[in-house]
Amino acid sequence: MHPYRQFVEDYERLYRHGKNIRLGGFSKTPKPQILPEAPSVLIFSPHPDDECIIGALPLRLLRQDKMRVINVAVTQGSKKERQSGRLEELKRACDFMGFDLLQTAPTGLERVNAKTREQEPAFWKQSVDSIAGILNRTQPKIIFFPHEHDWNSSHIGTYFLVTDALKTLSLNCYTAETEYWGQNNRPNLMVQSTAEDVADMVAGTSFHVGEVTRNPFHLFLPAWMQENVRRGSELVGGQGEAAPDWTFATLYRLRQWKDGAFAEALEKPRLLPASENPAQLFP
Repeated sequence: MHPYRQFVEDYERLYRHGKNIRLGGFSKTPKPQILPEAPSVLIFSPHPDDECIIGALPLRLLRQDKMRVINVAVTQGSKKERQSGRLEELKRACDFMGFDLLQTAPTGLERVNAKTREQEPAFWKQSVDSIAGILNRTQPKIIFFPHEHDWNSSHIGTYFLVTDALKTLSLNCYTAETEYWGQNNRPNLMVQSTAEDVADMVAGTSFHVGEVTRNPFHLFLPAWMQENVRRGSELVGGQGEAAPDWTFATLYRLRQWKDGAFAEALEKPRLLPASENPAQLFP
């Protein structure tokens, strides 16, 4: 038997072992003291669990730079019978991660998708106004939201919802577009995560018990972040360039919202190792 057989079997063994680890219920991670004047970072999560899955850079901004990270629950899922339960899971996940939490509505916004935007403009405007109100109150330095081709209808809807809200305001901020269901073919930032951070992201995702019971997103997260190293090494680092000696990473498209439109924030694509302070990206 060649050595790669054992290598792959070890991967499978770890995954099977992970299915026996309890879901959620862990003590919260240590959170740094956040000063009242600390910059705000908003994560616009299409669903409860997205805040943990794409949260690599927000987690670093919290831990390394003591920024206030606020998860905005755009929706609480489409199944009405699960919305209150998902909210409770989300509260516990955010508490574990050290993120603050804002609701958009008692049960979240409904029908957040491109079809609603096109066919129900009055209803859509109400949702846009809700997001605009949150942006106006919090005045964030950085916002995270899905890119426009992230496959899932609520993810794509959240992209349009946030950008439509930005167009109604005079706010200038950094924007970091995330990916999960659909790959972003134009990332310009690859962010390394330590094993400790990834373990906390996996544990945080596991608090979403109802979701990971039907599909164990949390157990696939480390492998997805390894795949991001492969993709990002060439999409961000450059075609044919050597990959950095990283195990885990997340890809983002970093821009600015400035004077009512997107503007480039980086002169060239960046690799951000765990040893560097992420605040340097946001002068």
